[in-house]
Amino acid sequence: MNMKIAPVPALESVIVRGEAAAPDIAWRRCCVRLKAELGEDIFNSWFGRLEIESVANNFAKFTVATRFLKSWIEAHYRDRILLALRVEFGPIYGLSISVRSASRTSGAAETHPNAPRHKDPHHGGNKPAIGADPSTRPAAERSGYSSSDGLGGSPLDRRLTFSSFLVGRPNQLAHNATQRVIEALPGQTPAFSPLYIHAAVGLGKTHLLQALAHAASSQGRRVIYLTAEKFMYGFVAALRAQTAIAFKESLRAIDLLIFDDAQFLQGKSIQNEFCHTLNALVDAGRQVVVAADRPPGDLEALEERVRSRLAGGLCVEMGALDEPLRTKMLEARILDARATHQNFDVSPSVLSYVARAIHSNGRDLEGAVNRLLAHTTLTGIPLTVEAAEVAIRDLIRTHEPKRVKIEDIQKLVASHYSVTRADILSSRRTATVVKPRQIAMYLAKTMTLRSLPEIGRRFGGRDHTTVLHAVRKIEGLSAADRALNDELELLKRMLQE
Repeated sequence: MNMKIAPVPALESVIVRGEAAAPDIAWRRCCVRLKAELGEDIFNSWFGRLEIESVANNFAKFTVATRFLKSWIEAHYRDRILLALRVEFGPIYGLSISVRSASRTSGAAETHPNAPRHKDPHHGGNKPAIGADPSTRPAAERSGYSSSDGLGGSPLDRRLTFSSFLVGRPNQLAHNATQRVIEALPGQTPAFSPLYIHAAVGLGKTHLLQALAHAASSQGRRVIYLTAEKFMYGFVAALRAQTAIAFKESLRAIDLLIFDDAQFLQGKSIQNEFCHTLNALVDAGRQVVVAADRPPGDLEALEERVRSRLAGGLCVEMGALDEPLRTKMLEARILDARATHQNFDVSPSVLSYVARAIHSNGRDLEGAVNRLLAHTTLTGIPLTVEAAEVAIRDLIRTHEPKRVKIEDIQKLVASHYSVTRADILSSRRTATVVKPRQIAMYLAKTMTLRSLPEIGRRFGGRDHTTVLHAVRKIEGLSAADRALNDELELLKRMLQE
């Protein structure tokens, strides 16, 4: 028997006189879909305590019981949830997940932009103890909005401050650059605007940006922290509500714009508005800080003029975590965990093993401490290196060596030496171009299986003797120049990550 299913109304028809109709029924249909796709066990493990709070203006809000659930769902199932929502609700541009407290009433998880904020005298800005339930903390302490003149920004985590940000060689330059922003006097023209920070996932760029937002706000500056998702949602909502002019004016009235996840900006009109805002603030002598997961030139989805404007400021990379910084991060998280689990003891040998075994990002390091804590508290078995190896084996990523491409070498070397890939392929013979070109040829010869003639063709149709000369030149220089040798090793590691 054929059954006709009534079509789900578009999102606009769910709105009744400015109030969103209860989305529970449609969300239940989404859950049925997700359970069928993921299987009942996975669905029950991760979605059983996920509750929908509201759907309005193409944006969905959810709550969960713990921060761990929030982090896991955001990291692994965000896109699946968005797809399921779009089937039932129509166009959904984004979603947020907040941690609910046991005593929380509806809507209490997010603080109003202008609501008073109370400081906990016992909370010094450090991260909560791993293993403790952050949902027991007051909602106003867990998150807030950085805002200006009533324009709501993205939620800020009050634990992500400069005092809890661990500095090491990979992030030293980015940290120093944000400190320069904080040290600038009121009304002083920024030393570099925009400041552009790029890093791979989990290396701390969002922590650094939110720390900057907290510090600038405490100085009395008009500051707003926005993710690309929040900006897109706000712009579309302003267009629908016919308040686009107020939206533009609010953004242009601030002293400091902090913009995160620029790689997710989509849509020509949205990119145009972002570019206009960027130009207006920079031309007015205001500070703009932008972060993304790659250099401006590699943001293929963005229009050329946006990339050019971003590249016109100071571009800083936060590199992969080195072992000393990974060790510091593990020590800090273990210390936090001891606040609630006094018997949690990690020997130097276990600490050293974890720091060497997990080298991807800070989130995996935090996950490792969670697993070690669970092993200790749930089994009661002493935490040896062998036990630690079993506990964190799912986080140890044993990939085969990455196959390096000549195009990747050219892009990385160009970015590292502040030239363009077109410069490297060109016939220019200035010193600022010749050295990066020779280094790129050397890396292509030592890290790929391409022949000298093939490498020459990939470098603007050059002869194989030119490539051979470049390889020998860099080999000779690196043997005598320790700094250059270290630079080459760094480039090799970055290409293999």
